[in-house]
Amino acid sequence: MQSRDLVIAGGISLIGGALAFVGVFSYLAAKFSYPKILDGAAEEVLPRLRGGGAPMRAIWAIYSLLPLLLVVGAVGVAAALPNASAAMMLAVAFAAIGSLAMCLGLMRWPSIHWELARAYETAGAESRHSISATFAGLNVYLGNYIGEFLGELCIGAFFLVVGLAMYCNAGFPGWLGICGAAFALLFVVGAFRNVTARVQWIADINNYLLPIWMIVLGGAIIWYPGIA
Repeated sequence: MQSRDLVIAGGISLIGGALAFVGVFSYLAAKFSYPKILDGAAEEVLPRLRGGGAPMRAIWAIYSLLPLLLVVGAVGVAAALPNASAAMMLAVAFAAIGSLAMCLGLMRWPSIHWELARAYETAGAESRHSISATFAGLNVYLGNYIGEFLGELCIGAFFLVVGLAMYCNAGFPGWLGICGAAFALLFVVGAFRNVTARVQWIADINNYLLPIWMIVLGGAIIWYPGIA
């Protein structure tokens, strides 16, 4: 595959991933009170998850795979910045680790949590207590630390490296690199919401900024073909 083809594939992946993220996020917000429900207890969350049936499980399965599009996008960005190959190798590594971490965090919903919800329906009081403890533990480990903290730190690092590389590349306008670096810093700060609630508002803003920046970045690498 030619470098230009990689750039286009990466740009389309970033734009398509952003639009899919908005669609899935909106569905879960309407049908599952997402993301507020992430703080809920097992007795509230598991019956609602199970009550959503096959469509709810399918949406979570789709959601868990969307971060993989960032890897394709990262390869496209790297192809658009051949003069910064060393930095792009680091950026792709960050994107791959971050995407995998996010996938692992999200995949608990259509897999382990789904089975916990199935068991919760017919479990007795003592069994429900054990299920609730397992549910909470998985949320902290796979959700908060792997999916959110590790995943978002690495994705933020990816955006930061790309932003700085774009700023130093004459083929891209300077404002693009500055905006990319600024968003990356916000994204990294938002990842610390599980450490301190003071940055939760930044994380909430990032839910809107992330798809916007993915669309801008994807469009930019397609729009400036002279650098690939």
